Amino acid sequence: MLRKSKIYLDTSVISFLYADDAPDKRDITIDFFRDFIRTAIYETYISDFVVAEIENTTDLKHKQRMLSVIADYNISFLELNNRPELDELAANYVKEGIIPEKKLLDAYHIAVAVTNQINILVSWNYKHLANVNRERRINVVNLAKNYLNEIRIITPLELMDYEN
Repeated sequence: MLRKSKIYLDTSVISFLYADDAPDKRDITIDFFRDFIRTAIYETYISDFVVAEIENTTDLKHKQRMLSVIADYNISFLELNNRPELDELAANYVKEGIIPEKKLLDAYHIAVAVTNQINILVSWNYKHLANVNRERRINVVNLAKNYLNEIRIITPLELMDYEN
C-alpha cells in the first residue's frame, strides 16, 4: 500500500477558496479542497504561521471563513517545537536573497515544511514561493544546511492528479 504524500498549505491556498476577484484560481482551489483535501488523498498540514496570517486579515468575514476551513477540512497542525531551527533556516532564505525580508512569513512556511520533512508546499504565491527558480535556490540552501529531502513548491493545479 502506498503511503499518502504529506503536503503543507500556505495561507494563499485557503484564501483563494473565497477569491471572487480571481474566479479561475478560486474554482481550481474549490475543486482541490473538495476532491483532494476533503477525501484525504494527502496528509494535509498547516502551522501557526498560517493562522497568524489569517488572524491579521482585516476583513472579519473573510477571516472567519478562512479559520473555519481549517476545522471543516480537518487540516492538521504541525508542532513548532524546533523554533530556533526554524528561525535559522528562514533567516538563511532571507540572507541568501531568496525571500525578501518583508516576506519573512513566506520563509517560515518553507522552513516549517522542510524541517518536518514535508516535500510539497502548496501555494498560489508565484512571486515568492511557487516559482521554479526560487525552489531551486531553496533546495541549494537546504542541502548546504544538511536537509537532504528536496522540496517542491507548487500550485493546487499542479498537485491535482485525477489519473491516480
